[in-house]
Amino acid sequence: MSYASEQRARQREQTRHALTREGRRLFAAQGYTAVGLAEIVRAAGVTKGALYHHFEGKADLFRAVLEEVQQEVADRVAAAADAESDPWTQLTTGCRTFLTATTEPAVQRIMLVDGPAVLGWETWRAFDEAGAARHLAEALTALADAGVIAPQPIAPLAHLLSGAMNEAALWLAASGTAEDLNDTWTALSRLLDSLRVR
Repeated sequence: MSYASEQRARQREQTRHALTREGRRLFAAQGYTAVGLAEIVRAAGVTKGALYHHFEGKADLFRAVLEEVQQEVADRVAAAADAESDPWTQLTTGCRTFLTATTEPAVQRIMLVDGPAVLGWETWRAFDEAGAARHLAEALTALADAGVIAPQPIAPLAHLLSGAMNEAALWLAASGTAEDLNDTWTALSRLLDSLRVR
């Protein structure tokens, strides 16, 4: 690749990064519907043509932002869980990390409020399953294989727990106190503990 080609590729990547960075900032602060394309391109310091070179429109840019946010949450959950050696502690640590991460207002707005509304439930679920929900299913499978939880169909269990945590995160978004987060974790940890084989 020539120097000029490398420069163009680097500039394209910088433009895309500026658009996703500013789109993310504006979507988090104002919500998807309140943000216009003109505001995004102005904040990113690019033209509308540059935006349309990288994205089909505002919804496509939001999709890229949502994917980035969900991946960051999934990475946080995986890193926290992987730091533990005991499989049960990995599960509980991952679940608590997910709840904590989703109490951040920017994450709530993009991932839980606007995500399903903008992209539709099926697309949003696919994103969720590719991220944190996949790690949850893997953790539950390992626990069932080790006899820590009873053998059972993992896919519905993972969906039930994922749905419960997403709903808890939305509830926490409305209440938003540290005490509510602790109470939610207490309830969830009891729910998880009921899965263990005695």
